[in-house]
Amino acid sequence: MFRPEEMVKIEVITLNRYKDSLLTYLHENGAVEIRELDVKTAQKDSPNEYHRKAASYSITISRLVDFLKAYRRSTGGGIKEFIFPQERVKKKYLYEGIEKLIKDVESFLAQVEPEIKAVEGKITSTQTEIERIKGEIAVLELLTSLNIDVSYLRSTDMLEIVVGTVDRDRFRPLMEEILKATGRRAVVVSKDFKDKILAVFVFLKSDYEKANPILAKYSLERIEIPEGKGTPKELIREYEEKLRAKEEELESAKKDAEMLAEKYYDDVVFYQELMENERDKSTALPMLARTNMTFAMTGWLPRSEVPKVLEGIKKITEGKAYINIREPSEDELDDVPIKLKNPGWARPFEMLTQMYGVPKYNEIDPTPIIAFTYSFFFGFMLTDFLYGLIVGIVAALLVKGHKKFNDGTYKFSYTLLWSSFFTMAMGALFGSFFGNALDIAGAALTGNPDFQMWRIADPLRDPMFVLMLALAVGLAHLFLGYTIGFVVKWKNGDKKGALFDQLPWMLVILAIALFATGKDVPAFVNSAKALFGIGLVIFAIGEILNNGGLAALMIISDFFGFVGNWLSYARLMALALATSGIAIVINVLVQMVWGIKFLYIGPIIGVILFFGGHLFSTAINALGAFVHSLRLHYVEFFGTFYSGEGKPFEPFKSRREVSEVTLKVENA
Repeated sequence: MFRPEEMVKIEVITLNRYKDSLLTYLHENGAVEIRELDVKTAQKDSPNEYHRKAASYSITISRLVDFLKAYRRSTGGGIKEFIFPQERVKKKYLYEGIEKLIKDVESFLAQVEPEIKAVEGKITSTQTEIERIKGEIAVLELLTSLNIDVSYLRSTDMLEIVVGTVDRDRFRPLMEEILKATGRRAVVVSKDFKDKILAVFVFLKSDYEKANPILAKYSLERIEIPEGKGTPKELIREYEEKLRAKEEELESAKKDAEMLAEKYYDDVVFYQELMENERDKSTALPMLARTNMTFAMTGWLPRSEVPKVLEGIKKITEGKAYINIREPSEDELDDVPIKLKNPGWARPFEMLTQMYGVPKYNEIDPTPIIAFTYSFFFGFMLTDFLYGLIVGIVAALLVKGHKKFNDGTYKFSYTLLWSSFFTMAMGALFGSFFGNALDIAGAALTGNPDFQMWRIADPLRDPMFVLMLALAVGLAHLFLGYTIGFVVKWKNGDKKGALFDQLPWMLVILAIALFATGKDVPAFVNSAKALFGIGLVIFAIGEILNNGGLAALMIISDFFGFVGNWLSYARLMALALATSGIAIVINVLVQMVWGIKFLYIGPIIGVILFFGGHLFSTAINALGAFVHSLRLHYVEFFGTFYSGEGKPFEPFKSRREVSEVTLKVENA
């Protein structure tokens, strides 16, 4: 706790024949972050034909998955499925090498791919035909205004017939130019069609070459005449029969697809996951170095995983491996990957730390502190017992449903669950239960118009008390940050930074605290003045040492920067007042409509407005509390001691949702 996991570097050299098994073991174990080897006496490794096949089959199977998923009968879903998702059943696979896996995949694809592709092709071609028929029907509906046999609209050996639409204002000049160009050897039939003109042009074959450029000039949109004989209405009936027949074919093909999805979907997803993991595993190969007989790899792993990993490597390689475990050197500290190490109660809050950035290897991990301060700030800003209860109930359900997955939903819900306890505590202290709802209810029940729930202060009636409390909390938070920064810099050998960057503000904060708590006590006031003066002197010296000629400017900038950071904690009060204000407005609106007695409309609307309004208020104010609590940590608190510039630990690890791989070891 407070420190990242201790990491060590591992270096392994072994025979090439163990490479696939060793990489598979490390991939499934997920404890080592493999790093690229920089050596000049050996060449880089690269994927072989089986790895390339794995990448190709991954794409092929993904397409099959996408097709089957579209026709798979949905199971579950809804709010219940979101809150209490079911774990997917994992299918076991005995890994005997990539060659055997590729053969298994090829055998599986040889069986299922033709079936799936045949149905997919049938659906695609039928859908294409349906769209063509619909297009033909649309054309025929356009031609119904002509009411002639469509066969008369097709060209003959002697005549060229063109059907199309043209803008209304272009039709007359088009017709005049056509008649002029053809010596009036043309017939034009036209019908109004919305803002266009539907026209039929009949030319002699010999005149068509003269007329065609003119048709293009006036942007005639040509219409392809559908096959068949009879009037458009008669042909529409024929095409509608064809359409119904094709739609029945499509439904039949879709049913076949649903049967295939029921039969093969789980297996296809299983092999997809196997191939995706093989493709992911092959990305480590270019980071290895190899000779004709051996290969070498290096990486980082947590110290706690060393015994397990060593045992696994020795077992895989039958003891024929050189393994070196060593501590990180001073030059490697910035390169050490960071894995956070916290007790179970604080682990979900690592999500908030990682959103900003993980600490460096020689920095403090602030996660355990955030677990309390973030939750407290959230509760201070939301400040309503019943709002906290609503948030807590929802969060508790999500925590219970997602705990087994340890996913983002679980971690986020866990932080909200903690925050809800602080919200209820702060709500009880400020007497806020859906705002002043209990005050109103108590006044109605007791007949005492001045009835009030117990509270330490009313945020709306005594905002200065809440502001002073918020600023006091902010001062304590900043002091904690500067103190941590002082300790970390001192331990890391940066004593100058500790003395001139951290200590001055610690003294200034202590001075402010002494003056605020003992302004009527001369000893406290004198001590506060002394600490404040010493802090400013050290601060000024530090600015001169760090900035030289710009010291005067930086003293003003940094001092008011500190003041700005401190005053930023006033948002604790602002959001607390906003929550109370919105809640009271909702209660006032309910009181206004409650008196409408006609058909009980008032009480009905009042109940809806009361619960709907407070649920909305809970959601919107909880969102504000979430965002601003993060801001107070990321900007004000982290700015005092934390860089977040570490490199997250990214282990070489498989992703398994539907598959479970067991590695076959020859000497097992």
